[in-house]
Amino acid sequence: MPMNQNAYRFDYRIELEDGQHTRFEIALDPVTLTMLTASSEPYPPWTQLAYNQCQCCPLTPQTRLYCPIAVNITDLVEKFKDILSHKNCRVVCETDDRTYSKQTSAMEGLTSVFGIIMATSHCPVMDFLKPMARFHLPFASVEETMVRSTSLFLLGQYFEYKKGRIKQFDFEELEKKYARVQLVNEGLLARIRSLGNQDADKNAIITLHSISQFLSLEMDFSLATIAHFFERGQDD
Repeated sequence: MPMNQNAYRFDYRIELEDGQHTRFEIALDPVTLTMLTASSEPYPPWTQLAYNQCQCCPLTPQTRLYCPIAVNITDLVEKFKDILSHKNCRVVCETDDRTYSKQTSAMEGLTSVFGIIMATSHCPVMDFLKPMARFHLPFASVEETMVRSTSLFLLGQYFEYKKGRIKQFDFEELEKKYARVQLVNEGLLARIRSLGNQDADKNAIITLHSISQFLSLEMDFSLATIAHFFERGQDD
């Protein structure tokens, strides 16, 4: 996919204690919000769509040779293997609007990188997360992610309501979407774990297993942890 000068850009830098810098540049098409793929063929065998394909995947190997998410993390895997042992670092994310930075672990920084890749890789199951990726928040906590995902979903529901496509707002559809996301998570975990018996770079395997920690997260839609923010005091 050709680069677009109006693309939304997220430039991540992981600055290690020994002075080394590792950079991940992510660009999203301004219209489709699909990640502009930085890596090029040949891709490793584990990226093929048929290789431990996700249970809910609507794509077919006859029409799509590679898993879009797997392809987009190959560059991350290659770079990450050189910084895996460095736990303390400074992670910086520059966008067109502002710069974020945090003294943290390489893993937290890479989790942010992986999150935006997963949402924008043109995986049909993950596409509903593209609006949230457009307003990407580096180093987001689980609580922040829950607020952002539910808020943007309800905004999307509002637009659907204005078009007459729905008559009420609720989280049922969002819960169904996240249930499918969990199936994608499980599929990617199976893809990652299966590499253990393959003739693959050991560091790359460790990298993928580390990234899999992000995939084990589940979203809680009870909203109990944030409901108190909206409760009015007795004196109001």
